[in-house]
Amino acid sequence: MNDYLDPLNAVGMPEQVDSAIAVDLLITIKESVRNCSVALTESASPEVRTTIRNQMEAAIDFQTEIVELMIDKKWFYPYDVSEQQTIDLKAAQTAVDIAGLKLFPDNNNRKGLFPTPPKAT
Repeated sequence: MNDYLDPLNAVGMPEQVDSAIAVDLLITIKESVRNCSVALTESASPEVRTTIRNQMEAAIDFQTEIVELMIDKKWFYPYDVSEQQTIDLKAAQTAVDIAGLKLFPDNNNRKGLFPTPPKAT
């Protein structure tokens, strides 16, 4: 990937972004389940425990939906390590390629770009 302005380099990017968002959402919901389980063990009130348990069960259901979506879209292969590794390596290489792009000009002098305030007379 040499030219980030070339439309050919944008092919597949929306799906890669969607995949990255889904992975981030999956990580976040797993943290939520973990936090609910810790809060459940530390709560003293039965009403609070019931509320936390309900929230944790909802989070687990949501995690299931996210995993099923990722499997359906072929973004996640929980039962095929070699296929998942291929996807992860491709994503890592894309990140390295994007990091290596020259996104900013060498000359970043901003002098003359801002309006000059009027002189007081």
